[in-house]
Parts: sequence; structure tokens; C-alpha cells
Amino acid sequence: MSATAVFGPRYEPGYGRSFALAFAVHALLIAVMFLGVRMQSSTPDSVTVELWEAPPPPPVRVVEPPKPPPKVEPEPPKPEPKIEKPQIVEKAAPKPKPKPEPVKPKPAPRDLELEKRMREELAREQSDLRDRQMKEQAAREQRTARDRAMAAWISKIRNKIRSNINLPQDLAGNPEAIFDVALLPTGEVLTIRMRKSSGHRGYDEAVERAILKSSPLPKPEPASLFERQLELRFRPRDQ
Repeated sequence: MSATAVFGPRYEPGYGRSFALAFAVHALLIAVMFLGVRMQSSTPDSVTVELWEAPPPPPVRVVEPPKPPPKVEPEPPKPEPKIEKPQIVEKAAPKPKPKPEPVKPKPAPRDLELEKRMREELAREQSDLRDRQMKEQAAREQRTARDRAMAAWISKIRNKIRSNINLPQDLAGNPEAIFDVALLPTGEVLTIRMRKSSGHRGYDEAVERAILKSSPLPKPEPASLFERQLELRFRPRDQ
């Protein structure tokens, strides 16, 4: 046995209100859609908007400078016509005729004798000139040889005397002392005379003692170079 049969059909009071509310919502929705379509189909009011801005500046016209006219090169000058000069043929000057040579007169016998003597005299003078030149050359050579030998003899004497000089300890510089010495052919010293002092008395006396101590002095070679009077120069620093 069912509940419906026992209790009978149940009445639900909420269905009627729900249907009424749904119907009202649908009717409102239809009304809104109708009004919206109508509003869209009406002509809208026109709105005028005025837009304004400053006109653009006029374009700047660039004026180009006028182009220079094309350079016209001048035409090269035309060569002047060459005028050939007429050839002038010069005539050769006539050769002068040779002058006849003067005829020399034949010398007389006296002239021939004079010319011969003149030639002989000229030859003799030339020969004498050559002889004098040869003698002068020989004399120069002898003097040169004698000067060399004399210098060698004096050098030997000075070396021997210098080896016997005791230099003073207070001697300064390189002063020069000059002595005149008289000799015998054997080399013995006769006299000593001081011609020039060195300025240092001790050095002058040391040189004089050395000359006396070195006697006899070396002899010259050859012996013909011997001279009695000799000039001897001494410097303490000379070698």
C-alpha cells in the first residue's frame, strides 16, 4: 500500500510563486531588448567638432648658383708658314799665292868662322853650368852627411855627460843650461864656460861637474869632424 493512497495527494504551495517570478523576469528581459533595438534604430544627434591647427610653413626654395659657362679652350695657334731662306752659295776665296822665300845670301867665310866660335862658346858655357851644378849638389850632400855625423857625435857626448848628472831634488820644470866646452883631439876637456844658466844654481853646478867627470869625451867619426869649441845644451827632462 503506497503513501499516496494512505495520505492522499500533497499540495505544494511553492510552484505557483516560482512560475510567476520566472514569467516576470522574461517579460522584463523582452521589454529591455525591445527598447534597445528601438533606441539603436533612431537617428543619433549630430555632433560638430572643429579641428584647427596652424598651416605648415611655406617650403623654402633653394636657389642654386648659376653654373659657370663651360670653359672654351682656345684653339692652338696655327704654325706660321715656314719661309725657306734662299741658300746663298759663297764662293771660296781664292787662295793667296805663296810668297817667294827670300833668298838668303850665302855667308862669307868670315861669317862662318864667327858662327863656329859662337857655337863653341855656347857649348862651353853649358858644360861649365853642368859642372857647377854637379859640384853644388856634391857639396850639399857632403854638408848633409857632415851635419848628420856631427849631430851623432854631439849626441854621444851629451849622453855620456847626462849619465853623470845628479839632479837636485828641488828641481822643478825643464830648464835649459848652455855650456861652451873646449876640447883636445883626444877628447880631454880643457875649459868649461856657462853661456846660459838654467835658473837653478844646483842644476848648473851638477851639469858642470858631470862634464869634468865625463872627460875624455867621445871622439868624432870620422876624425875630420873634430872641433875644438862645442856648444852643449842640457835639459833635465830630455831623454
